Amino acid sequence: MTEYEPFTPEETVGTVAVYPGTFDPITKGHIDIIDRALELFDHIIIAVAKNPGKTPLFSLEERLQMIRTCYPANDKKVSIDSVDGLLVDYAYRRGAKAIIRGLRAVSDFDYEFQLALMNRRLEREVETVFLMTAFRWIYISSSIIKDAARHGGDVGGLVPDHVCEKLREKFMK
Repeated sequence: MTEYEPFTPEETVGTVAVYPGTFDPITKGHIDIIDRALELFDHIIIAVAKNPGKTPLFSLEERLQMIRTCYPANDKKVSIDSVDGLLVDYAYRRGAKAIIRGLRAVSDFDYEFQLALMNRRLEREVETVFLMTAFRWIYISSSIIKDAARHGGDVGGLVPDHVCEKLREKFMK
């Protein structure tokens, strides 16, 4: 057990799950996982990681803003936050019962399984729930989206329209 006391914001009622990621940028695959997780949980916290091991294209604030455009502040079932440090500690402090992880392929499972076991070892009260990516999004990732956009590829339909515009702005500089 961690040294933290669970914390659930007043506006959050029922079962809470955390969906972490770098979201650089958010894709329709991410949105699909969030929307499907909302069928299982009462509240989803989208936790945007400040990952020092990655150099994101978009700043933390830009990533948060792109997600806020997808899920406006009046959406009481979704909150958006940034996370730094151990995710499982963050989830526990926020009163989450689960961490949501999306899987695209068997290759994702090996790494995600190791993370889930470590998180379980660190905090037994927080489960990891794996959701398979919908077949139509199985081949996309933020990295592939950025690479295609960087080289002038049309990523419309794979990311929300406002994200597509932000990618164009980044790569036209």
